[in-house]
Amino acid sequence: MLDLLPDLFDNYADKLTLLPPMFISYGKRACFWGEVVTVKCLRDNSKVKEVLAKDGNGKVLVVDGQGATDSALLGDMIAQSAEDNGWQGVVIFGCVRDVGTLKTINLGIQALGANPVKTVKKGIGEVNIAVEIYGVIISPHSFIYADGNGIAVSNERLDLSMLEL
Repeated sequence: MLDLLPDLFDNYADKLTLLPPMFISYGKRACFWGEVVTVKCLRDNSKVKEVLAKDGNGKVLVVDGQGATDSALLGDMIAQSAEDNGWQGVVIFGCVRDVGTLKTINLGIQALGANPVKTVKKGIGEVNIAVEIYGVIISPHSFIYADGNGIAVSNERLDLSMLEL
């Protein structure tokens, strides 16, 4: 499936909240969805690395990097770990790096932009708390649905059986 969100909004508009169209797709998987796990961090991707090294089957990591664009919260090695551990995707309110390699990793990745500078590693950040991105509250155990049309959040798992997946 190339376009998920138009069909979802046709069927579930009252259950979805669309994030503003500020995100760019960087991963090989353009269309992805799953249960939300969150990390909130600023210029330190230690918790991102830690979470993506765990089983992520059916899950999407939402990283609230507070919109900082002066360093990257995800690069090729952490993204490869995410793919290896079954994650569906990663949404980063911040930047990524190694963008050429990210396109070869079978993972949905959306972020604000790219920056080649790595973060500091101090182990600072919070896991599985509600985060706010552009005024939209994203809670752990909610659901992300993403494709080239954007990123939507739902507080419940939506039935995708009527869609051609």
